Amino acid sequence: MKPVESEYSTPVPIHLDLLIGSVVRSPGMMYHGLTTKVAGKTVTRYVRKGLVTKVQIMTQRNQKVRALIQQLSNVNWELLKLDSER
Repeated sequence: MKPVESEYSTPVPIHLDLLIGSVVRSPGMMYHGLTTKVAGKTVTRYVRKGLVTKVQIMTQRNQKVRALIQQLSNVNWELLKLDSER
């Protein structure tokens, strides 16, 4: 494995315990919700008070994984360009 590839191959499996969406709590609500888009519609799921911190961590992991995938895509593009020049 090339050094550039190994830099991005390790962190992704570490962060697979994730949730897509964001934790919201509007002033009028007495609870937290996990809001996400499903088939073009906004869906909010009830999040119990004891799980709010864990759900927030899992949604942050989703953001990290998305950033890692973008970086991996950029690296793959550069490797593809290098292979085509040979």
